[in-house]
Amino acid sequence: MDSDLFLVLGLLIAALAIPAVISAISDSRPPRSAAIVIMLGGGFILLAFLSKPGGYSVHQVPEVFTRVIGRFLHG
Repeated sequence: MDSDLFLVLGLLIAALAIPAVISAISDSRPPRSAAIVIMLGGGFILLAFLSKPGGYSVHQVPEVFTRVIGRFLHG
């Protein structure tokens, strides 16, 4: 399992759902789909923390992003 990839995907998915939540609330709609997407992102984050021994610290997140992006750019 690639816990770094799960962490990056979870953070990106959850961050992209935040504008949908704000939009739904401002339009007086229940944010159902946005809530599902945030739970999906949270699930990826939880999976990343559970699959990496010792977990992650806040200071490691930028390094994790760099590693994952570097892997995709360099093949």
